[in-house]
Amino acid sequence: MTWEKELDLYCADYLPDLNLKHDEPLSRHTSFHIGGSAKRMAFPASAEETVLLLDHARAIGARPLVLGNGTNVLAPDEGLDRLVIVTTGINDCSIDACVVRAGAGISLAKLAELSCRAGLSGLAFAHGIPGSLGGGITMNAGAYGGELKDALRSAEVYFPDGVRTLELDALKLSYRHSLLTEHPEAVVLGAELLLTPGDPDEIRAEMLSLQQKRRASQPLELPSAGSAFKRPAGHFAAALIDQCSLKGLQIGGAQVSEKHAGFIVNRGDATCADVLTLLARVREIVLEKTGVVLEPEIRILEP
Repeated sequence: MTWEKELDLYCADYLPDLNLKHDEPLSRHTSFHIGGSAKRMAFPASAEETVLLLDHARAIGARPLVLGNGTNVLAPDEGLDRLVIVTTGINDCSIDACVVRAGAGISLAKLAELSCRAGLSGLAFAHGIPGSLGGGITMNAGAYGGELKDALRSAEVYFPDGVRTLELDALKLSYRHSLLTEHPEAVVLGAELLLTPGDPDEIRAEMLSLQQKRRASQPLELPSAGSAFKRPAGHFAAALIDQCSLKGLQIGGAQVSEKHAGFIVNRGDATCADVLTLLARVREIVLEKTGVVLEPEIRILEP
């Protein structure tokens, strides 16, 4: 019996209310709007459902892949012969004094908004980051001088041998890195943040100011996966790419943004192959002209 048939039977018996889709296009669930179909895609409504899915998927060889908002991934054109688990339904949030507890699937924008309404400061930088809390912790998301490690207290993390609550130090957060990037089998289920009291009007003014900066400098009107490359030591990727006159460079439907050289955008019909070829070309030219090696920040999913 194939893994997908085993999964269908298991879900029918033990997770009858689960939203489970067959051959679901990844292009509908990634900010790049690129990617073929996933053999199975599940949308759990709780951390408990997610754990059951992960355990069973591993047992039957379904190679589970967890996605939040799909904002920093590039999915293959041929699709994925595996179970994709989308966590956007795990979006609960509670606030007690200065402590915010939230599910991994809540968007960082919504989390920042709820914190602002509660008069809590510390997440204004995250208001314009399109990803989810789980993905944000995994990559230690940050912008405009702020990053999640500044606000995070602990996270509930799934490992194949059980669920653990990890304190901030144990999560090993640094620039676009965490314990979870070292252990791809680990999955954030929820987290606790510690914020500071602030004036809601001042917090909202800060969020609006950062939003205006993003709109002025980033190609938000076109599909992308955010910054295409990590910041190399002593440099800025966008500045190096601009220095090499690569703005507007296009391969197929993929283009180095004419607005911000650090973004690769989908002009409407880009394929995964287009993006990969463009990433490689940009890296080649930047290395040749500047001697700096660019490392992709986009997570490239293997078929």
